[in-house]
Amino acid sequence: TVCKSCIVRHFYYSNRCPKCNIVVHQTQPLYNIRLDRQLQDIVYKLVVNLEEREKKQMHDFYKERGLEVPKPAVPQPVPPSRGRPRKVLGSVFRIPPELDISILLEFIGANEGTGNFKPLEKKFVRVSGEATIGHVEKFLRRKMDLDPACQVDIICGDHLLEHYQTLREIRQVIGESAVQVG
Repeated sequence: TVCKSCIVRHFYYSNRCPKCNIVVHQTQPLYNIRLDRQLQDIVYKLVVNLEEREKKQMHDFYKERGLEVPKPAVPQPVPPSRGRPRKVLGSVFRIPPELDISILLEFIGANEGTGNFKPLEKKFVRVSGEATIGHVEKFLRRKMDLDPACQVDIICGDHLLEHYQTLREIRQVIGESAVQVG
């Protein structure tokens, strides 16, 4: 059992378990974390007003950003098989709807030894459809420690993409050929 903010911070840099070092999930390790409700209830009982403060902080966080405050997950009872009814809970981590595009980043020319570049830690990135190709280029330059003089061309299939194009526009214009299944 670990603190949620600590494990989220850890998974930002690694996809491995901080205790045993096994790969939790290749691209989205946060999918596999679950809330320990019993421990959370104990903490709420021990720390006065903590639950109310956390709910208020979450509410304020979403309101300040003009986002809809998510409704708390309500356990759905499962028909009893034997004994008392059990409750089933979904994943604690949910991907916000504004992060609606997943992109696969592949460095063409890496096999040819075309330079000394820092490799990407993760090749899949989930971003807003409003992000532009310019944003993707800035991201790549920062993550790969690219020299400012280095030319970066971003392509999708056989289309050279422009800095001003948003990812949502690209998906609409290029269509299904821009989308990979699986």
